[in-house]
Amino acid sequence: QVQLVESGGGLVQAGGSLSLSCAASGRTFSSYTMSWFRQAPGKEREFVAHISWSGDNTDYADSVKGRFTISRDNAKNTLYLQMNSLKPEDTAVYYCAAADFFGARHARQYHSWGQGTQVTVSS
Repeated sequence: QVQLVESGGGLVQAGGSLSLSCAASGRTFSSYTMSWFRQAPGKEREFVAHISWSGDNTDYADSVKGRFTISRDNAKNTLYLQMNSLKPEDTAVYYCAAADFFGARHARQYHSWGQGTQVTVSS
């Protein structure tokens, strides 16, 4: 398995931007597809964005398409999420996760998770 540690969360006003990072260690980072999920209080964990092994292919939830960008640097074993035009409804704990295939949108399809980082967007 791979160990994952998120960073970069914080408090931002609506319309602002934040950049999240997820540092990986352990097994070879490039052998996993990666995703960002989020979970708001009282809600289920939901898919945000997904990226292929090399980074050539990405997939986004409709709610963040055009505002968020997922990327990865395999040389640095790091996953990123650039979040622009943030809305109060983006407030949640954000998690990075690793899977073995591309196209995984369900949390149960992921075998490794970080501890999460809080993102709060004020109105």
